[in-house]
Amino acid sequence: MRILIKKDKDEVGICVADYLIKKIKAFKPTKLKPFVLGLPTGSSPIPTYKELIRRHKLGDISFKNIITFNMDEYVGIPENHPQSYHYFMYDNLFNHIDIPEKNIHILNGNAPDLERECVEYEKEISKVRGIELMLGGIGADGHIAFNEPGSSLSSRTRIKSLSYNTILDNSRFYDDNISKVPTKALTMGVGTVMDAKEVLIIITGFNKARALREVVEGSISHMWTVSMLQMHQRGIIVCDEMATMELKVETVKYFRNIENIAADNMFKTF
Repeated sequence: MRILIKKDKDEVGICVADYLIKKIKAFKPTKLKPFVLGLPTGSSPIPTYKELIRRHKLGDISFKNIITFNMDEYVGIPENHPQSYHYFMYDNLFNHIDIPEKNIHILNGNAPDLERECVEYEKEISKVRGIELMLGGIGADGHIAFNEPGSSLSSRTRIKSLSYNTILDNSRFYDDNISKVPTKALTMGVGTVMDAKEVLIIITGFNKARALREVVEGSISHMWTVSMLQMHQRGIIVCDEMATMELKVETVKYFRNIENIAADNMFKTF
């Protein structure tokens, strides 16, 4: 696992966007060989999406040969609802770049057969030979996508009932009215996420500090589902200084030293 520590969420966003652009350019995607990218929603990736849009408008990157798969979607709210993840993705990224509509994949929370929707989503990922790079964020309780504490670490795309804490946390987007918040979602499983060739997790803010500590210094546990990143051959965390507040001093120094050394040689990735 690699950990990069940046000053704040804006520096994190620039760093992650720059890395994605470098990976895509190195891959040299074509119509017959597209770059497959997994995407999250939430506040964590917004600075990254803003930077990707800026770089696209500068002509630095095209998304014409990119295929995307989003991690999750609520069950039972319209796609044009301001809190749906369809709306979020188009508003914060897709409407501002040149990605073809047919290349965008987001789970349909209004499908007549939700279980079949999940099975077909896994099949669609397999058809394109898997996800090249999965971008993700985490919740304060260390969950990835909607794989909340207690989720199987080998889980696949499925229907998930949301915990009270998640519903309560999301009520801020629904005028603090908990009764308006969806109670179910469709989500990639932990196993689905970890199947990606590379997984990059964004962690920013002091409210994620305990989660970062558990993921980096704790053991692998289904109570902190993103801790499964420890087992990934190409797992990367990009975080800000506030998110490191509960890490041991030795841990922070160790990862800072690695990046300082990497900055002085040709093998520097970021």
